Amino acid sequence: MKRLLTIILLTTLFLFGYEYKIQKISPQIEKRMKKGNSWKRSCPIGLADLRYLHLAYRDFSGNHRMGEMIVHKDVSKEVVQIFAKLYAIKYPIYSMKLVSDYQGNDWQSIEAGNTSALNCRRATNSKKWSKHAYGKAIDINPIQNPYISSKGHISHKLSLKYRNRVHLNPTDPADNALLLKSDRATQIFKKYGWRWGGEWSRTKDYQHFYH
Repeated sequence: MKRLLTIILLTTLFLFGYEYKIQKISPQIEKRMKKGNSWKRSCPIGLADLRYLHLAYRDFSGNHRMGEMIVHKDVSKEVVQIFAKLYAIKYPIYSMKLVSDYQGNDWQSIEAGNTSALNCRRATNSKKWSKHAYGKAIDINPIQNPYISSKGHISHKLSLKYRNRVHLNPTDPADNALLLKSDRATQIFKKYGWRWGGEWSRTKDYQHFYH
């Protein structure tokens, strides 16, 4: 029954015009991942357990765009469903590229305002693998939704004005990209069982959703 409902839902997304593609990691994508330092054989997950997603999103001008993302196969279908709902509510996304395009450099990806998932790296200030290393975490609009340390430090200058977590201008796409607990975009992730770094008790990672 669950499998049937999933098939029906994915078909509905297609019928309503949402564009997406779920693929196994092809030799071409594997080459990009290795060359871009986002995956190597020492990573905690193999390529067979990952999926390449081609997803529609609305940019900050409201235009239809197609982005890329790599996630764990176990969450690939629900990620499509989540982003289809974000598209439906017109939640804006600045950019959606593989972190390989930034040589696996999380700092550069954030500076570019990039929404991404898989990146074979350790968790911030930890020796443990990040959820990103398993393809089970997504950082969305990182400039508007910064990581704030327990001491209140924000590393990225463009994010400083988003320290105050409140919507001020409903006509500004960057303001709409800011995520609050009560926002529909945040609730969409949470309804699928994803946790949110914006609810951590000490540090806050407002861009970070993880499964």
